[in-house]
Amino acid sequence: MDKFGRSQPVKRVEDIRFLTGQGNYIEDAAPAGALRAWVLRSPVAHGVITALHTEDALEAEGVHAVITLAELEAAGINVSMDGTTVKNRDGSEGASPERPMLARNRVRYVGEPVAVVVAETLDQARDAGELIELNIDDLPVKLDLVPGGEPLHDGVPDNRAFDWGMGDEAATAEAFRSAAHTVALQVEDNRIMVSTMEPRGCFAEWQQGRLHFTFGGQGVWGMKSQLAAKLGLNEDDIKVSTPDVGGGFGMKAFAYPEYFAVAHAATVLSRPVFWMSDRSEAMLSDNGGRDLTSLAELAFDKNLKITAYRVSTRCNLGAYNSHFGQPIQTQLFSRVLAGVYDIRTAWLQVEGFYTNTTQVDAYRGAGRPEAIYVLERAMDRAARELGVDPLELRRRNFIKPAAFPYSTVTGETYDVGDFDKVLSRAAEEADLGGFAARRAADGKRGKYRGVGVCYYIESILGDPSEGAEVEFLEDGRVNIYVGTQSNGQGHETVYAQFLADQSGIPAESIQVIQGDSDRIAQGGGTGGSRSVTTQANAALATVEKMIAAFKPFLAQEMGVEEKAVEFDGETFRAPGSNMTPGMLEAAEMARAQGRHDLLRHAARARLPGRSFPNGAHIAEIVIDPETGQADVERYTVVDDFGNLINPMLAEGQVHGGVAQGLGQAMLERVVYDEDGQLLTASFMDYALPRASGVPMIGFTSEPVPSTQNPMGMKGCGEAGTVGALAAVANAVQDAVWDRGVRQVDMPFTPLRIWEVLKDVTEAAE
Repeated sequence: MDKFGRSQPVKRVEDIRFLTGQGNYIEDAAPAGALRAWVLRSPVAHGVITALHTEDALEAEGVHAVITLAELEAAGINVSMDGTTVKNRDGSEGASPERPMLARNRVRYVGEPVAVVVAETLDQARDAGELIELNIDDLPVKLDLVPGGEPLHDGVPDNRAFDWGMGDEAATAEAFRSAAHTVALQVEDNRIMVSTMEPRGCFAEWQQGRLHFTFGGQGVWGMKSQLAAKLGLNEDDIKVSTPDVGGGFGMKAFAYPEYFAVAHAATVLSRPVFWMSDRSEAMLSDNGGRDLTSLAELAFDKNLKITAYRVSTRCNLGAYNSHFGQPIQTQLFSRVLAGVYDIRTAWLQVEGFYTNTTQVDAYRGAGRPEAIYVLERAMDRAARELGVDPLELRRRNFIKPAAFPYSTVTGETYDVGDFDKVLSRAAEEADLGGFAARRAADGKRGKYRGVGVCYYIESILGDPSEGAEVEFLEDGRVNIYVGTQSNGQGHETVYAQFLADQSGIPAESIQVIQGDSDRIAQGGGTGGSRSVTTQANAALATVEKMIAAFKPFLAQEMGVEEKAVEFDGETFRAPGSNMTPGMLEAAEMARAQGRHDLLRHAARARLPGRSFPNGAHIAEIVIDPETGQADVERYTVVDDFGNLINPMLAEGQVHGGVAQGLGQAMLERVVYDEDGQLLTASFMDYALPRASGVPMIGFTSEPVPSTQNPMGMKGCGEAGTVGALAAVANAVQDAVWDRGVRQVDMPFTPLRIWEVLKDVTEAAE
């Protein structure tokens, strides 16, 4: 891997088509003349369906089908969506209510799908939908995260989905009893919408006894398995493909009810069927993110070393269980106990509750923001209450470089890290030495300036194994087939660049093939920052297989012993021969000799362990107390992503992630009224960050190469948001602390900041 260091910042090749309108998204890829699907959704948050009559809609012009749950069941479809059960603290199973593909007798959130109309045009489908008679008797609505209220599901009387715990509760309690200092802080993590550039969509075709299903997702194989299991088809009779995807952020990794209805319609009608969500529909029906409240507690000894950490969280699952994997809060919060700090005992308790809202398990471009937000807000509060510099408190508690590999209280093993080095570099890049002067200058103008720091760590999640296949074509081009799926991250560039770096094949000759279950037999998809690390590992294994396969063939061509043939990263060479073919030349020689077995090479590789990207975010914010307006004026990031294939793409990922974090911190918040109606159902009511609200973001790489993969990578896709939430929140808290404000929660809108400043002023009078 000596050549790995020569990786250079390369502009994304896919940007040419994206910026010139040549992208191939769901609406671009949909077959001409496809029937259009429209979804009738519940207009109320909770109620019993007393009437559902579709006869008039079926008679409407252009209508081919009106699909209800009864029709799906009559067709033999397994209508229950998959949902994960989490064990309770006492070992019993948590609640596991059915989530039907379409409503069964009852609706549980505004926007829940009830029926699907299929017609020649979208207007016809929508007009026919207005003819469906849907009567619902309202039931009481539950929105709070406390036990009780009208049960959403039979057998779940308190609406408690689970009560999950992790760690050593008794030892943690004892550590708190004997601590020299304790600090507690309760924070809210506001619910957000994913707001992908391209909403969800899909289309399906039934051709020659096979189902071809296309959707905007994060991997095709999970969807293929789901379609086979639910529709009762053989997996060999299903092809799933994904074109360009306008953002995924975890939300598009899931199967959704509309997908199965569209696939069924195409199967029974023998016509292509296409469904595309509009923006307000997406806001009603897409999985959301965050929405939890946590009490974080830290125990310190007399030297301000952390002796114990305790978190109690109540999280919103929405109306149903997570579709796959543990509900995101338990999965991610388990990581925070294994943070960058040398914590010897800890306890985490998470209670999940059902509410009359959409499902909550997407995490909008960040893997560990909930956990890191709670921990780093608590560390900031501890520094203030204990009278120590926030950076110094972190340094005292960092896991030291000599302690690696380090086993955490949750059983994680961190391979490497140098957190103090990264934090010190961040302080330097952020010019923290000049902060006091900047704050004094703002104070003279009547403004409040604050600085906040966050040190995050995350782990690469998902399947640690991945496959790659390289195919040499007759025209001198090369295809590399990958098992991950780009949602805008630049995979086409980075995978071609990595293969070129390792094989000597020109990057411009390499085409990345993804998102096609017929052409790629297996893959883990994209999510949890796994893509580049696992895929590069697979590509490296494939290159090694290529070299091994070509050596004996070239030995014959060169007239030398096989052991004499070496590959220097660009060409094959051997003493005693003046032939120096590169990979492309070797492939053409093999083709000329009829050795077609040498024109395709595939390998699967498994990472021995997870890697742990980490870094420091430092934000400075300026508040106008007269209006409450807060502006993030400086933002600095220093990340340890290990070795980078393309620093430019890594920086772009960080910029996007920070912008997302700023959005949640400063603007974004999903709001329901007391009846469970979504009040933020358009971008007129739900604010996303604009360019004017995002400062220039300084990015510096301070790599400590991982030992868990031969490339020394650590992943970077989710890092921006993970650090942004707490850095901005701590900066706001710093700005208003001396004014007597001890608690302020996201989003830091002008009204919220103005009100808390007004309250403390009035209390002091």
